[in-house]
This record gives sequence, C-alpha cells and structure tokens, in this order.
Amino acid sequence: MSLSAWTILNIINALFWLWILRWGGARWLEGFKSALLIHWLTINWNAEQIRLYALLILVISIIWFVVGIFIPELRFFTMRDAA
Repeated sequence: MSLSAWTILNIINALFWLWILRWGGARWLEGFKSALLIHWLTINWNAEQIRLYALLILVISIIWFVVGIFIPELRFFTMRDAA
C-alpha cells in the first residue's frame, strides 16, 4: 500500500473514532447501531463505554499508523498481493 493510501485510510479511520469521541457519535450509536458499526458485544454499552472503546482504538490506530509509515511491510496490504 502506498504512503498516500495509508495516510488517507488512517485519516478516515481517525475521523470516525473522533466523531464518536467528540461530536456526539457515541450517544447516536447507543444500542443496536453500535453492534452494527463497532462490534456486536457493544449492543448493551452506554455512551461512555463506547467513548472509552473509541479512545482506546484511536490510540492503537495512531500507533499503528506511525509504525506503518516507517515499516511499510506492516501495512498489511501491498500491491504485490493484489497481482
């Protein structure tokens, strides 16, 4: 995967988790919608639990993004795999 594609995908990912954390996404996702968009185990979680999960995933995603910048082999998908 190219650096530009890696960056764009991670920006989209970060915006999703930031929407949950900062812009009311957790409150909107409570209940069945959280099971569809996040994980089926989150169906009984309240907004604060969803926000905590989003924070943890965002931190892990940022670390993985930085690692992927410096070690391209760890980006999971390369153009060699597509051929």
